[in-house]
Amino acid sequence: MRRQTPSILAAKLLPISSSLRPHAVLAAARTSYHHAPATDAHHLLDETPRGRASAIVRALTAFSSTGDSNVVASLHCASLKSGAVLDPPVRTSLLTAYARARDAAAAQALFGEAVAPDMILWNAAISALTLNRRYVDAVALLRRMARDLGEFDSTTVVVMLSGASRAGNLRHGMALHGMAAKRCLDADHLNLWNALVDMYAKCGDFYSSEAVFQSMPCRDTTSWNSVISGSIFNGLAEVSAWYFKEMTRSIFQPDEVSLSSVLSVCSRLDDLFSFGESVHAFTVKLGYEDTASCSVANSLMTLYSEFGMPEAAEKVFASTLNRNVISWNARIKGLVENERVSEALTVLWEMRLESQPDVATLVTIISGCGDQGLVLEGKAVHGYIIRKGLLHEEPSVGNSLLDLYLKCDEPSRASLLFRTMPRRDLISWNTMISGYSRNDSLRKEAQSMFKGLLSEGLHCSLTTMLAVIPSCSSSEELSFGKSLHSLSLKLGLASELSAVNALMHMYISCGDPLAAISLIERIIPVSDIVSWNTIIVGCTQNGLYKDALEAFHFMHSSLAINPDSITLVSILSACGNLNLQSLGKSIHCMILKQLLASNLRVKNALLAMYFVYGDTTSAELVFYSMGDKNLCSWNCMISGFAQNNKGWRALQFYHKMEDYVPNEISVVGIICACTQLGEYKQGMSIHGHVVRSGLQNNVFISASLVDMYCKCGRLDIAVRVFEGSAEKSIAGWNSMISAFGFHGHGFKSIELFWKMIDSGTKASSSTFIALLSACSHSGLIDEGWKYYCLMSESFGIIPTPEHHVCIVDMLGRAGRLQEAHKFVESLPYQQAHGVWGALLNACSSKSELKMSESIAKHLLHLEPENSGYYVTISNLYAYREMWSGAVQVRNILQDKGLVKPHGHSIVG
Repeated sequence: MRRQTPSILAAKLLPISSSLRPHAVLAAARTSYHHAPATDAHHLLDETPRGRASAIVRALTAFSSTGDSNVVASLHCASLKSGAVLDPPVRTSLLTAYARARDAAAAQALFGEAVAPDMILWNAAISALTLNRRYVDAVALLRRMARDLGEFDSTTVVVMLSGASRAGNLRHGMALHGMAAKRCLDADHLNLWNALVDMYAKCGDFYSSEAVFQSMPCRDTTSWNSVISGSIFNGLAEVSAWYFKEMTRSIFQPDEVSLSSVLSVCSRLDDLFSFGESVHAFTVKLGYEDTASCSVANSLMTLYSEFGMPEAAEKVFASTLNRNVISWNARIKGLVENERVSEALTVLWEMRLESQPDVATLVTIISGCGDQGLVLEGKAVHGYIIRKGLLHEEPSVGNSLLDLYLKCDEPSRASLLFRTMPRRDLISWNTMISGYSRNDSLRKEAQSMFKGLLSEGLHCSLTTMLAVIPSCSSSEELSFGKSLHSLSLKLGLASELSAVNALMHMYISCGDPLAAISLIERIIPVSDIVSWNTIIVGCTQNGLYKDALEAFHFMHSSLAINPDSITLVSILSACGNLNLQSLGKSIHCMILKQLLASNLRVKNALLAMYFVYGDTTSAELVFYSMGDKNLCSWNCMISGFAQNNKGWRALQFYHKMEDYVPNEISVVGIICACTQLGEYKQGMSIHGHVVRSGLQNNVFISASLVDMYCKCGRLDIAVRVFEGSAEKSIAGWNSMISAFGFHGHGFKSIELFWKMIDSGTKASSSTFIALLSACSHSGLIDEGWKYYCLMSESFGIIPTPEHHVCIVDMLGRAGRLQEAHKFVESLPYQQAHGVWGALLNACSSKSELKMSESIAKHLLHLEPENSGYYVTISNLYAYREMWSGAVQVRNILQDKGLVKPHGHSIVG
């Protein structure tokens, strides 16, 4: 006796519940097909064998669309009890039903029990395997069929072609085409021709698909649909539209499949929107706008929503009578994509009256709430999900809620949900890790979550790595970042371009740009614009401007990768910082040539670059040539003029900025302009705007106000502004220390310095410049030396030329020039280079002629083209009434073609 397979035994022994009894199922099938009251199921089983077999086949046909394997198993049990299973149509129907229920094992077992299967059963078995994406097993069964049965028909080839299409196996598809042609199976078999058109298209060979279509002896609607969907599958939107037009000119009328397909492609391409509208009109003409399946109406809603026309989508929705869940989902998704989440929520509540929201509905609406920060509305949807018990159905619902809470800055609620989720998958972990990585204060939690994922034994995917790598963004996290790099190598993910790009960004953020450069050198053949932007932006942010330019040159010349707006913004910044005016202008020309000058970020970067060059004329030309401007554009002009000591122009632009409300950057820029001009009243007016706008607590604005009031002689107001600041920045402390010193209150500067240290604010290099300058202005020589030494001994700050200049200035004011000279001589050559000029100024103010001449000769040897040194020594001769020497120096200045620096005054 043949041993029966477990699936068949399961069918025989399956407990038959009241809802799955064979008699009840058969009666329901009879009701479904004959629309008559169900007779007693016992009578159905008491019918003749032929009648029983027909009843079971009808029931299988009726219930196979449900995909419920329990129903199929119950009918299988009934056919076993009645003996109808021996009837070939019943066996074939059972096998097909198991296949549609995605139970390929049961289908195979049923086929294995057939003693002498006919061609129909063989084809059904092969179809079951292809339907369940078991193409390799289907090929093996085809070979067995050819060996055992000795033949196959066109249906066999059609079934196998569908399998090759699903598997994307072009080589097998071509072999099947050859077999069919050899046996003349394609002579007049339309289904086979259609299957060939579909197979070639789905396997990426649309040229062959078109060739088959053009050579078909006859066509039907399916033929046209196959070539239209095939062109869409291969990304040929315009081609699909052309075939649709040709179809309308043929004898075949487009059906719902044709219309839905062409409308879907119209929604993806801007150039086809007007064509989509004409298809809509054609749809109305044919009467397909409102059909039982709603597929056309749903496609129309998607079309209008994609093009930002939710009102038109609403009209289509309102005119659709036979709405289904997909219709509601299309409407909700369209509103969410157009950032009208509140309206989408209203539609969701209306939907509950007609249809039960599914997983897609809820995920879409939750995603919209998360993107717009609507946490209260998201919580309401969460409550609905809990009441309906939907968290147990699909992890995707819970995952979307996790993403919502993380985006709305409620990580504790996300953590609670994660711990209590009934079903979690890798996406759940990835969502938590990614959300924590985006939050600066939760990066350590992201890393702990990642370690927890590994301890759970879950597979670490590329998405997981891309989620956790951004959690490393400082030098303290470099070690963990390196361990992630090692793990990605171990898992074979380091060859993925997205992973390499993320690792490069990580190394740059953690202060190791050389490691990032080493990485890109290994992936040059497959690198993309994201790879090079990561390097270029990273180098620019770390002050490696030459490296950024070299990377840009190699990318553009050797790899022929065209720069985008991100590349150009960084490169323009690098050109500005290196003062490479010629290169900057060349890049400006390239931007105009490649039509990238319309990008607002690029135009603003051009403004900033020209202001760094001091070329305010070119900056103005760029500004006035800009069609679109934003607040950043105006801020560039205000700050740029202020940086170039043209405060009056900055004020002019500030007053012209009528369409925009000034922000923190605008205010800081205009306060700096007022400081330059000594515009005390204008500065007070800006201060009033700051208070009215609630910007007084901004640390940069308060520091700028302190600096302005100090330099305008109102130390009393500066102190009030500083003391009233809710948060005191290092810039504010530095401004106040400098202000006290500028007004001769050196001891107050020192007292304020220690208050700053006691408050927990860390002193910077600029702090000591302010403090040493205060000592210099107040004549506190001993204190100045003390803090100069403390700077490196107690605070770990290495003195820079600016600090050395302060010491020279301090000693020069006190007349201790010999001491200042010895101090400069004791400095290393690299640091002393810029300090000799300060000593020359100190000597000139004390009329030390011999020392001045000696220093001047030394400086002119170092910088023979520096006109300032000639002017200083000439003024010294004039001060000593040594007019011949003064004239001689001035003549040398003129002979060299050097220009005396222009003086300026704030007095009109």
